Amino acid sequence: MGTAAVPVLAGAAPVVTLVLVSGTVPLRGEAVIPVAGILVGGAMTATSLAGRRLRDELSARCGEVEAALSLGLLPRDAVLEVVRPAAATALVPPLDQTRTVGLVTLPGAFVGVLLGGGSPLEAGAAQLLVLAGLLAAEVTAVWVVTELVARGHLVR
Repeated sequence: MGTAAVPVLAGAAPVVTLVLVSGTVPLRGEAVIPVAGILVGGAMTATSLAGRRLRDELSARCGEVEAALSLGLLPRDAVLEVVRPAAATALVPPLDQTRTVGLVTLPGAFVGVLLGGGSPLEAGAAQLLVLAGLLAAEVTAVWVVTELVARGHLVR
């Protein structure tokens, strides 16, 4: 159970740290909590999607892993041969969400800044920060899940 928290923290913590240290998000609760919550939530979703997809892929293609092992590949490398393409599919929902922001939906960070009295330019900048940070957190979380699965820590 604790191992599943590693990708979430590995995805969200560096991005939250970066936006705080750079001064992009002020070190105040009303600013930090929503941004950190969005990033942790995105990393959790990516972790869940990747973990499920990788488990299913390994179940369906276990023969390929065994074949790679019989050819002399290390266990980690044999698993990665099978799961890498599947890991990429866990990033499809966040990429689709990013693509439609502003065209189809009005995202929460944008609306929140506007309702809080910010200008449309400030709202757009905040939303861009959130989207870039969210993608970075999700990519990192998927990468860490893939490594944990390949090393046998999450799926045997």
